[in-house]
Amino acid sequence: MGFLYGRAALPGGVRECDIAWDKGVFTRVVPSEMRLHKPTKNDDAAPGGELPEGWLILPGLVDEHCHGGGGASFPDAQDSAEVAQAAGEHLAHGTTSIAAALTTLSVERMEAGARLLADAVEDGTLAAILIEGPFLSSERAGAQNPAYLEAPSVEIANRLLDAARGHAWGMTLAPELSGASEVVDLLLERGVVPTWGHTHAEAGPARELQERAVAGGAIPVASHLFNAMRELRHRAPGPVAEYLAAARRGSCVVELIGDGVHISSELVRNVVEIVGPENIALITDAMAAAGMADGTYELGGLRVHVTDGQARLRGGNLAGGTSHLLDIVRTVVGAGVEVSDAVTMASATPARVMGLDDRGSVEVGKRADLLVVDEELRPRRVYRAGKLVAQDGKLVA
Repeated sequence: MGFLYGRAALPGGVRECDIAWDKGVFTRVVPSEMRLHKPTKNDDAAPGGELPEGWLILPGLVDEHCHGGGGASFPDAQDSAEVAQAAGEHLAHGTTSIAAALTTLSVERMEAGARLLADAVEDGTLAAILIEGPFLSSERAGAQNPAYLEAPSVEIANRLLDAARGHAWGMTLAPELSGASEVVDLLLERGVVPTWGHTHAEAGPARELQERAVAGGAIPVASHLFNAMRELRHRAPGPVAEYLAAARRGSCVVELIGDGVHISSELVRNVVEIVGPENIALITDAMAAAGMADGTYELGGLRVHVTDGQARLRGGNLAGGTSHLLDIVRTVVGAGVEVSDAVTMASATPARVMGLDDRGSVEVGKRADLLVVDEELRPRRVYRAGKLVAQDGKLVA
């Protein structure tokens, strides 16, 4: 068992709160000006306690789109130790649920990667898998390996989904490509979320496939909105306005890499004001360099050079992020987004997208995932399923 008393980011705002958990599940979440917990002789052994002034309790963060960290890359991993290394880097900084994202490689290598990541979901290291590629636009490939791009294929999609063994929450494709609608139908049949990304689509094809997916019962996701996507222009709007309008209607969730590098923090604030935090998922899109020094790293078989914390291919394209999700929360809060909204976008919304109904917010009956931060929104303690797993950005045994 354990308990905490302090200021907490809850739905609707930040309030003083008395929180308790037992057997890894929240048993009491009571907004209160008074500490309701009555200490017992067993409390000395229980994690938690009353927090210092200025500290804040957040739900454990949820990243639905991450390629690696701590020097290890999910799509390039050769064994479970490398997967755990990447996941552990983000766990130490408050991301208690993470979806490992594949990138475009040969279909055989993507299958092998999906099998390895599925093992990690089944042992609890990961929460889910995102299959990003190979059905992407060559004109908007970004840091996806163009040598292995494929036309949308039901046969290939089935192979990748089978390798993921039911743990893929989403598959990314460019909606303008021939065969995309058939793959979307397959995803709907298999309960996998279509995500729109690395696309050069005009508005019409983007809207058509978005509406087809919604009619089939899905709430699609716009993968890292604005990035690797036809630009929004007033006479040639492309897909961005369609996805914003759909998010405003509650029929699409838009991902934002809100690190201040991929898109401006002011634009993140604007999107929050337009569509609301419940329709936005903050993501890291992080690659192996997250939490590491500048240098050269690998992403999907491509060499990535990191300078001043920015990851780029030799030609200059951005090649994923180098931030932890808490860094992104801090950045968007610094741009004027309310803390509670930033936390919703980094926890409740992505948990809902991935179908993780047991986490994403501090509520009775949900898994006791907590992140305690100081007044500068730096990680001080991380609890997963009620167990203290990290302190001050370091994993604990």
